[in-house]
Amino acid sequence: MDLQYPTDPASRTEWILAQRPQRTELDPEKPYAFFVEEECSATDEVVPVATIFLTNRECPWRCVMCDLWKNTLTRPVAPGSIPRQIAYALERLPPARQVKLYNSGSFFDVQAIPPEDYPAIAALVGHFELTIAECHPALVGPRCFGFRGLLPHTLEVAMGLETVHPEVLERLNKRMTLDLFATAAASLRSQNIDLRVFILVQPPFIKPNESLHWAQRSLEFAFDCGATAVSLIPTRGGNGAMESLAQTGDFVPPRLAMLEAAVEYGVHLQRGRVFSDLWDLRRAAPSCVGCYPARVARLAAMNLHQKVIDAIECPDCEGRS
Repeated sequence: MDLQYPTDPASRTEWILAQRPQRTELDPEKPYAFFVEEECSATDEVVPVATIFLTNRECPWRCVMCDLWKNTLTRPVAPGSIPRQIAYALERLPPARQVKLYNSGSFFDVQAIPPEDYPAIAALVGHFELTIAECHPALVGPRCFGFRGLLPHTLEVAMGLETVHPEVLERLNKRMTLDLFATAAASLRSQNIDLRVFILVQPPFIKPNESLHWAQRSLEFAFDCGATAVSLIPTRGGNGAMESLAQTGDFVPPRLAMLEAAVEYGVHLQRGRVFSDLWDLRRAAPSCVGCYPARVARLAAMNLHQKVIDAIECPDCEGRS
């Protein structure tokens, strides 16, 4: 297998696909995961959020760091499947005030979520205070605005900024520029749609000693674009491509200390909510065994209360791992 990462987008896509392990077999009539989590709201309340991971067709973009494709289908779902998935989850979940409809891609991709299902989806989630969906900046447009018009409450769109390092952003194969992101964010604001932003902590092609700088600049850019919430995601392996990049020295997993420093900077800005993504954190951000549980609990508390809590003192690693 050729480990050398190509320079042009088409070849990169072929290379990324060639590195992949198998995807999970899924039922197109059921969401592949769902649960209720607590999150700090825009009004600084800790509220229960129903998070539903919808089963649908894979995203048309092939980002080098993405592992979400593993829980997607190779074909579109039939009309009616997505509302049935949402109903299936809501019937089994405890009450919540907000709902996340995450689909491992773009909610407004017609190959992922059939637009004819929008009215049924809106009816199912109409009792919530807020609906959160994810979308590539290139697909922010009439379908997004039309769906917003069906909801009796606020829509929040989550977009992946990843990094503001222009050369690295291009190499991620996301087919997006900072100008495109800013334009999409402005379009959302014009329609009174809230913006949530995903940022990678230590993405591939950025040296570890430069990662905090670029995470900080990315946070600033996100808030400049009007974000009300930013989620910092430690870049993780597991999709094949990242393991190949690790072998060539183009990817180094972030240490937990890097995520902590980025979160602390973002919370100190006081420009909006800043969350650390704690999913599968042990694998995504390795750290000292002794202090790991306490440090994760600290990050979880900062997620809920949006205040920087005193760092955990550890005699073994001194908090640097």
